[in-house]
Amino acid sequence: MGIKIDRDLCIGCGTCLGACGSGALELSGDGYAVVNDNCVMCGMCVDACPVGAITLEKDGGESDISAYHGVWVFAQQTEGKILPVAYELLGKGRELADALGVTLTAVCFGSNVQQPEKLIHAGADKVILADDPKLGFAMDLPYADLLTKLIRERKPEIVLYGATAFGRSMAPRVAATVKTGLTADCTILEIDGETKLLRQTRPAFGGNLMATIICPNTRPQMATVRPGVMPALEPDTSRTGEIERLTGVEIPDTAVTLLNTITEITGDNITDYDILVVGGKGVGAKKNMKYVKRLAELLGGNYGVSRPLIDAGWAEYKHQVGQTGCSVAPKLLLSLGVSGAIQHLAGIGGAQTIIAVNTDPDAPIFNVAHYAVVGDCIEFMQEMIAKLEAKQ
Repeated sequence: MGIKIDRDLCIGCGTCLGACGSGALELSGDGYAVVNDNCVMCGMCVDACPVGAITLEKDGGESDISAYHGVWVFAQQTEGKILPVAYELLGKGRELADALGVTLTAVCFGSNVQQPEKLIHAGADKVILADDPKLGFAMDLPYADLLTKLIRERKPEIVLYGATAFGRSMAPRVAATVKTGLTADCTILEIDGETKLLRQTRPAFGGNLMATIICPNTRPQMATVRPGVMPALEPDTSRTGEIERLTGVEIPDTAVTLLNTITEITGDNITDYDILVVGGKGVGAKKNMKYVKRLAELLGGNYGVSRPLIDAGWAEYKHQVGQTGCSVAPKLLLSLGVSGAIQHLAGIGGAQTIIAVNTDPDAPIFNVAHYAVVGDCIEFMQEMIAKLEAKQ
């Protein structure tokens, strides 16, 4: 598989050099375009060449694509407890599977995994469960090796992972081994109605635009999704499905032996709250954060902030909402003085109801808000706090 340049057709115009974003093309001494080691085989030069001298040759795997069917969700667990992001992914996976008319499967590895039937209740048709003491500690190499074997044997067309620290480490290993693509930190996943390909949308170029990526030539199509981005379905305890328990699982020896893990307790997690009050630059000064915190307290929720407030030292990083902080999906998000940069919007897409307060009527936050208030957020908070305190 690689870029091929027909020297009989190449006219040395250099158009392909400008189209290549990797600096992988150059003109040789005799005036022909040549490819160097920087090539990532994106195919941009193929489209740009005015004389059709450049082609992207594939390794023959394309003919096997039709053998891949089904949507898989890797359901990560910790100490036997399935993580919430697994249920969130099953909600989206159910939508994708229905659009394709295929089965949705949850794949879970661990030891003494608790209540795997909840994966069925969350939308899965089937659960593949490898429950073995040797899988008690989540480690990249053995988990990736086992998942790779299953993918090669059963050929799912889509595999989704939570973009946790472990998911971000394991997913690239699997993708590289099965020689397919992987799109990280997706905020939108949908099936193209015509091609039936998975459209994977994520922030790109530092969050300044949204890029939609497809994987037309290899399978499975793989993506990671940050916790809190996709809403989980309401559990349906009447749903039934198959739980396949793998036996005789072979775990390869690795160069690393994990003896124990220590969980650092850092306090409340803003992703666990149904109500979130988020302050932005419009708060004006660090002293005004007391209003954000008090309002969150009176509403029975927690508070978050946009990145500029973290950079200014007004709050701890664990309270940051956005692409480089936490992705949140509360039932109610009260946005105060947040302009709504694309990096921030990428982290609040899962919120069920957004009420935004900003002095700028053209603030991007209003494009996603369900209710918009054009006004001073400090005055808004002071009045709301007063009314809530009066009811106590």
